[in-house]
Amino acid sequence: MKLIDTLNRPLRDLRISVTDRCNFRCVYCMPKEIFGPDYQFLRRDQILTFEEITRLARIFVGHGVGKIRLTGGEPLVRKDFPQLIAMLSEIPDVDLTLTTNGALLAKNAQTLKDAGLKRVTVSLDSLDNEIFKAMNDVDFPVEKVIEGMDAAVAVGLTPIKVNMVVKRGLNEASILPMARFFREKGYILRFIEYMDVGHTNGWRMNDVVSAKEIVSLIHAEMPLEPLDPNYRGEVAERWRYKDGSGEVGVIASVTQAFCSTCNRARLSAEGSLYTCLFAVKGHDFRDLLRNGATDEEISKQIALVWSKRADRYSELRSENTTSLPKVEMSHIGG
Repeated sequence: MKLIDTLNRPLRDLRISVTDRCNFRCVYCMPKEIFGPDYQFLRRDQILTFEEITRLARIFVGHGVGKIRLTGGEPLVRKDFPQLIAMLSEIPDVDLTLTTNGALLAKNAQTLKDAGLKRVTVSLDSLDNEIFKAMNDVDFPVEKVIEGMDAAVAVGLTPIKVNMVVKRGLNEASILPMARFFREKGYILRFIEYMDVGHTNGWRMNDVVSAKEIVSLIHAEMPLEPLDPNYRGEVAERWRYKDGSGEVGVIASVTQAFCSTCNRARLSAEGSLYTCLFAVKGHDFRDLLRNGATDEEISKQIALVWSKRADRYSELRSENTTSLPKVEMSHIGG
């Protein structure tokens, strides 16, 4: 049974965080001063098992989910992660994909492809090593991320997408070099406005480089024309190079809210269901799984949660909403 929320938005896309841990300490997501050596991450027994994740995924697919994206933290730090890919790939009619920082992608690309992964999105915020290392804050080089992308393409994890979060005063000078480089490589680059997810990244509106600015900057050198979305609810606004040499996307959740078509649910590593990236709290499904609930009972609870969904944070964003106790992005994925 397909689900519709209070604003007539269907459930189509499920994002599953498989771990709250990451090998990067990106300043806009998991700043080192918060997520330091003493930070208490979830214990192994607190996170969902692969079997629990797969069971929930099947139930969600029964409600109309056609796309599952695996996130984190950094999903590739989860032990035996390709086993989960293999289990989820057995669910029919699902677009199964992964978002990763790319650090461990080169050595895992073939295994992930063999397990059934369809494609991959890689986060990279600059081609300048000084800037990129300042952003990931663990001294990880750009070259290793590019190596991971190329390895993914070599084994057929395509089309590859590259996500760049743009923060004013930090990496906006990297917009054009990134556009030139990935246009040449034929990878789809997507620029993401710096968002106020959680409270650890010190977000300010002044730090946002708008999608309009980004498109104008690229268009002045490499003329662009708009593209229609691939489907209703696609978050990226698509632009094609007029010479036919590829496309870029911009995700403008701050300056051009797309709440009205949002069809995403997010499942955290410990089994809480969030109906918005900016949610204040989640809905516990781990207890249902571990206390003997049937698939039908779990299905009814999913339907109940979604039918009451009225989230539209980005449309309401203000000084009042930014102070709400939102969940951290590193906990439920992007």
